[in-house]
Amino acid sequence: MAVFQSFGAAETVTGSCHRLQLGDGTALLVDCGMFQGQDEVRNREPFGFDPKAISAVLLTHAHLDHVGRLPRLVKEGFSGRIVATRATMELAEVVLMDSAHLMAEEYRTRYKKAQRRGEEESVPPPMYTMEDVSALYDLPITYAEYGETIELGHGIKATFRNAGHILGSSSVTLEIEEAGRRVKAVFSGDLGNRNDMVIPPPEPVAEADALFIESTYGDRLHKGVKDTEAEFRRVVSETLKRGGSVVIPSFAIERTQEILCLLKRMFDAKELPRCKVFLDSPMAIRATRLYDLYHTSLSQMCQRMLRRDGSLFAFSGLTFTQTPEESRAINDEKGCIIIAGSGMCNGGRILHHLKHRLWNGANTVLFVGYQAVGTLGRRLVEGEKRVKIYHEEIVVRAQIHTVNGFSAHADRDELLAWMGRFSRLEKVYLVHGEPDKQALFVKSIAKELGKQAHIVKYGETITL
Repeated sequence: MAVFQSFGAAETVTGSCHRLQLGDGTALLVDCGMFQGQDEVRNREPFGFDPKAISAVLLTHAHLDHVGRLPRLVKEGFSGRIVATRATMELAEVVLMDSAHLMAEEYRTRYKKAQRRGEEESVPPPMYTMEDVSALYDLPITYAEYGETIELGHGIKATFRNAGHILGSSSVTLEIEEAGRRVKAVFSGDLGNRNDMVIPPPEPVAEADALFIESTYGDRLHKGVKDTEAEFRRVVSETLKRGGSVVIPSFAIERTQEILCLLKRMFDAKELPRCKVFLDSPMAIRATRLYDLYHTSLSQMCQRMLRRDGSLFAFSGLTFTQTPEESRAINDEKGCIIIAGSGMCNGGRILHHLKHRLWNGANTVLFVGYQAVGTLGRRLVEGEKRVKIYHEEIVVRAQIHTVNGFSAHADRDELLAWMGRFSRLEKVYLVHGEPDKQALFVKSIAKELGKQAHIVKYGETITL
């Protein structure tokens, strides 16, 4: 009998890591992601299983909370194969190299401070290095194409379908045959918002004996796309017209490309006040170039824009800042737009821009994505008036504004609609969500679909 266990993203949003083990001992993982926000301390805890015993890792997409612990898995003995779309693997390399770089920087900073106290041994080394990321790409990789079935051996087949979340994102159907018994287990991955400007909507899946579905926004509806874009335009225009700057903490993958796409449309329509726009994130710049490379996977609107302009994102006034020196030079700019990572303000160049601009009431910090509990972004959204950045207390006078409709996740009704397209759906299990929101989603599933959903607990054994 196949047995399922979650060792991440169980009653929490991040840390995606789901293990499936067959009766003959064969085991595989769906994702191996990093915990974020208040759960970050769990990243160094034992996996809960033996990495050497895993024969394959299937990746739903390249966000850090789905791939972030892969190099550590390899360091601890995983030597099997990786199965993912080609775009996912290329984006994952960008994400993981950036993660390793940030860990190295943090280690050096903490080590120097510990040296002055004579406590060097108290500082743990980085969880992995850039060399460890490179070692990951030395493993055998099977590139999945949407709709094609991949034989994984031991009676397991996998089919990837577009999840509509980010470039290369997938839902994964596993067909398992043991002792003449067949089971279809579907992992939704992160499902996308149907109103996404850049990525096409999620593809449906026909059948599932067990569906493991994300529930990040299972308790709410997103604002409509027209209202979302109108709100974004208004906040940006009002801030620039009063002489302030707009600071946008943005996730490097998908959200940044969506914001660039909208700013380009504003520029083309002469709705964007004259200003400089800085994309101040080497990681986001690399990701944006991959979106250009895989443009055939993007939305029809993007295809039309590409045919018309020969470019998906570029417009006059937009500058990509690669080096630290270029980033620091932005401090002298007034009345500009700054897009920088990280999206939850828990690291990266965004911290420098917040340090220099939070105190000024003319500026706006415009949040366009989910802020996990425990992050600086969440504290700002919840109204903290003073925050510490690089050990310096900063007063918060800038306007803090959140535009929720940009979510790359499906909302409650979109999740229900995707589930409703199954011709056969037996058991439903909720992962990737906060418990209070999952509890509300359980009620919605029962009311709208007549299904009893189960909230998966960490390490809980579920027999398929």
